Amino acid sequence: MFARSLDLVDACALTHLHVFPFSPRPGTPAARMPQVAGNVVKERARRLREKGEAALKCYLGSQIGLTCSVLAISPQRGHTEQFTPVRLSAPTVAGSMVDVPIAGHDGKQLLAA
Repeated sequence: MFARSLDLVDACALTHLHVFPFSPRPGTPAARMPQVAGNVVKERARRLREKGEAALKCYLGSQIGLTCSVLAISPQRGHTEQFTPVRLSAPTVAGSMVDVPIAGHDGKQLLAA
């Protein structure tokens, strides 16, 4: 089942993962299931985070050279229509939409030209 989770990152073109270990809650069906050893859980979470980081870097790289519509959330930061964070190159009025060419990325966010 874990291998299928890894495969879903590629199959669904996921780029922003929120990975956390499962914490059983008393009385829930999942709490009655056999639990995975803690060291296995940590290793799987690490692998899934790495897979997500690689997918994000690949996606960010694919945006270089494109012009993206960005909602400025502060003078120097914004988000694309796909909610990808962008560091803006020029001060921009928060709340405004701007079209910006993408010059690069830092592994976490796009960098406007």
